[in-house]
Amino acid sequence: MHFHQYSTKMPSSSSATVVASAILFPKPSIPDRKEKTDSNLGLKRNITSTEKYFKYFINSASRNDNTLVEFDVPFPSDYSELLEQAKKATELALKDNKQLMEIDFPTAGLESVSGDGEGGVEMTESMQLIREFCDRFVSPEKATRTRIFFPEANEVKFARKSAFEGTSFKLDYLTKPSFFEDFGLFEKVKMADQVKPEDELFLVAYPYFNVNEMLMVDELYKEAVMNTSRKLMIFNGELDRIRSGYYPPFFYPKLAALSKTLLRKMETVYYIHNFKGQNGGVLFRCYPGPWKVLRKVKNKYLCLHQQEVMPSLKEVALDILPSS
Repeated sequence: MHFHQYSTKMPSSSSATVVASAILFPKPSIPDRKEKTDSNLGLKRNITSTEKYFKYFINSASRNDNTLVEFDVPFPSDYSELLEQAKKATELALKDNKQLMEIDFPTAGLESVSGDGEGGVEMTESMQLIREFCDRFVSPEKATRTRIFFPEANEVKFARKSAFEGTSFKLDYLTKPSFFEDFGLFEKVKMADQVKPEDELFLVAYPYFNVNEMLMVDELYKEAVMNTSRKLMIFNGELDRIRSGYYPPFFYPKLAALSKTLLRKMETVYYIHNFKGQNGGVLFRCYPGPWKVLRKVKNKYLCLHQQEVMPSLKEVALDILPSS
């Protein structure tokens, strides 16, 4: 299959001008110019004999204010662009009344995979990126109503002395080490007691090192978020471990059950997962856009496949990438 690069530009109006970035798509072969509109999806495209405009726009939840939202987002060139994309995606999800959200991407480099960096270093990098995301996303007046949960109490102490020093964000923890920490036992923390009435947003940082951490996130959701106006975001929680059955249900029944309960209520607003090897690529999603499987060719990302629902990592690795 041959790929051509095109740049599209939406015509200006009295309200706004939107310029679409260059994207790579299969070579078109449509003879006549026509316009096609799908009223159900709010998508519109123009097609000519020499160009194929695949820049989609959607009314998203901004249906109330008739704001056109850019539907197709390019793979980020650096972490600054990534955080800006994640911020905009989260804002759109909140306008769509999403209450439980996930942001997940590699921290050892945009093309890295989990494990490329040392575990403690990856968590420290995640902490710094969370701080930068919060500075972009949370307005100063809402900082004191934003509670950030770290995996355990010692992480909170470290955060206060490093990335989150001097901030107004409320820092908290999911678990507390006990005398039997070496045996994987932690002191029980009642999540309802951690929450204050003025809290509006909970952001949970990388809850994947200990299996109890995601169970506490589930408790936080049930006791302090569900049936309220509060929002909960999980940042780099490596939830694919639960989705893929990494934890055997026989040994971890409560954790495995989250794939059928908590995770089904979750909206993945921003996501990057890299696949290495001969048939390498990346699974990418920026809300409210589709899930896209990309491959980097000569410093350009080609879109090999896209769909509305999240494909499993196994499907991408064994079916989509090898056949593209």
